Amino acid sequence: MTVPTTSTTTSPTARSAPAPTPATAPLAPRSVGTVLVTGGSSGLGAALVDAVAAAGGTPAVLDVAEPRADVPYAAADLADPGAAQRAVDALVDQVGPPDAVVTAAGIDACGPLLEIDPGDWERVIRVNLLGTVAVVRATLPYLEERHGTVVTVASTLALRGAGDATAYCASKWGIRGFSQALAAEYAGRVGVTCLIPGGMRTPFFDGRTEQYKPGPDADLNDPAATAGAALTALTQPPGSEIREMLVMASGEASWP
Repeated sequence: MTVPTTSTTTSPTARSAPAPTPATAPLAPRSVGTVLVTGGSSGLGAALVDAVAAAGGTPAVLDVAEPRADVPYAAADLADPGAAQRAVDALVDQVGPPDAVVTAAGIDACGPLLEIDPGDWERVIRVNLLGTVAVVRATLPYLEERHGTVVTVASTLALRGAGDATAYCASKWGIRGFSQALAAEYAGRVGVTCLIPGGMRTPFFDGRTEQYKPGPDADLNDPAATAGAALTALTQPPGSEIREMLVMASGEASWP
């Protein structure tokens, strides 16, 4: 009697299960490195200095006033066209080339256009917009070499204009447009993020007449929270960038 044999041929429908795909390793965040911060002596700038230091980075400050924190510092009035380059050169001598720059310096001149001294109006543009451009220009050769990051600081008033704030709105809309153009120009070479903060609890409103100060019930953000958002942009893994980010107190009415 013939004993039937068992075939070892695999049926076309009985294919082996595919080998499991190895889990993709999570992308490592970029180290903070050396970060130049304009306006780093107070307000958002000072909060950024604290955030960079807490993350293991090295902050360095450009400002008209000396910072309270014990950090490398170069005096710079950004209304002076040559001040940015001199200050960046001085800080490079102190701490080496930067891995990033955050342009937090800013001033305002509130009031109806025809009532603001033209020199005060133009100083807002020089400090906020032209000062931002000058600092970025001075740092770009270092940032391109190190594939670094620029974080410019605009405002919710770069999204929606407000009366009695023509100089500030013009400067911040300019910063946002400059940031978009810079991101296109340096794509793949330097990361560019435009940070758009709402109002914060800082000395920025000091010295204003009461009509231009936030009311007692105004919901303003803690500058440390805004600085944390900037740090997120600075630590994106290589190849990833946050082009624009808006951060504000949840109850603020300046946007949308």
